[in-house]
This record gives sequence, C-alpha cells and structure tokens, in this order.
Amino acid sequence: MAAKKLGMDFVKQMSEYASGSNGFDRVLRMIKITGGGDGRAIGEFTVASEHLNRQGTLHGGLTATIVDNCTTYALMSKGSHPGVTANLNVSYIAAAKPGEIIEIDCHTVRAGKKMAYLDCILRRKSDGKIIAKGGQVKYIQFDKEKLDF
Repeated sequence: MAAKKLGMDFVKQMSEYASGSNGFDRVLRMIKITGGGDGRAIGEFTVASEHLNRQGTLHGGLTATIVDNCTTYALMSKGSHPGVTANLNVSYIAAAKPGEIIEIDCHTVRAGKKMAYLDCILRRKSDGKIIAKGGQVKYIQFDKEKLDF
C-alpha cells in the first residue's frame, strides 16, 4: 500500500490548525505557508517586536519552535503520523532583526517504520543568508502498519 502524498493545501491547513489553538503553538500565527507537500513545508514571516529577545534580534526559543512545528508539517505532508520529538537541534548562525522577512524551508530526509529525520533552514529573504539550521528526529510508530517512504 502506497503512502498518501499530501500537498501544499494540507500543509496550510496543518499550520492554521496548530496556530489557531489557544495553546503555545499560537505563537506561530505569523507564518505564511508558501509551498509544500510530499515531505516539504515552506513558509515565511516578518520579524516583529514580539519575536525579539532582549538584544533586539529573533528569539532563539521562537526559532526552535519554528523548526519543531514546521518540520512536523513537512513530515505530515508525507502521510505520516506527527509523532513525538526524540531529538531537536538548532544551530544559530546569524541574527535576524525587526522588519526582516525570514524564509523557512523544511523537508523530510527519511521517514521509516519507527523514526523520521527532518531538516530545516531559516534564511533572510533579502540576501539569502542562513540565520539558523536545525532539524529533529521523531518517533512515529503509532499505527499498526507503517510504510518505509
């Protein structure tokens, strides 16, 4: 049985559902999904004052939340259970300042029977400079039948 491939509309719906909650995920309301499907999620947002740390740049915790959620959207567009995070990593490379547009590009490296491996890059739209790279490993074996993508 082939895995169900889901497109950009699905990624948008997942983003709207997650950010529409009253829980912590509501911090992601600023992300506009611009592409995705078949293991990818692509979006962008403008850095605003509520996204800043005390140094006046994009907060690292928000960056980690973006990596966590947006890679999950990419995974789910592959037809997978959203799973639970086994490992999350973020490398902070450059600062992002208020008013800058940040592009998010996440993809599913591999989704097997038990684990999924996901990567994400955040870059400044104006010059393409990478501001952060990250990813996660997720445990996804929650269904009786899991397919190897």
